[in-house]
Amino acid sequence: MLHHYSMHVRWDDLDAFNHVNNAAYLTFAQEARSDFMWFSRQRRGEAPMLSDMVVARAEVDFLEPIYDVAIELDIAISVVRLGTASFDLLYVISKDGVIFSKVTTVQVAVNMETKRSRPLNDEEREFLTQYLTGTTEGK
Repeated sequence: MLHHYSMHVRWDDLDAFNHVNNAAYLTFAQEARSDFMWFSRQRRGEAPMLSDMVVARAEVDFLEPIYDVAIELDIAISVVRLGTASFDLLYVISKDGVIFSKVTTVQVAVNMETKRSRPLNDEEREFLTQYLTGTTEGK
């Protein structure tokens, strides 16, 4: 299963070359991740998930530039690896079948008292397993 998040490209996402700046892709991923773990769950009357995690790594593959402002992008999120205390998310940023970018992030669950990694609990594993594809889709 995939989680889909729609967002508009904003004017301030563009750079001097009049295309979406490279740093904006990580912001796009962050917004989609927030919807995946918190806001979409709240809309369904469910508690947010994994509010005590950090991004330990981020990687962006730029495939096609985005030149248009105010277009609506689709960001499809899947879990591609599930570890003991961490998991990898893949974000495919596209519109109408054109894939602009693929972003991969590694999240680590954190014990907020010790500020150290902690194992994922059963509820978190169950949630993440629903979106586990085990593939990076040609990454």
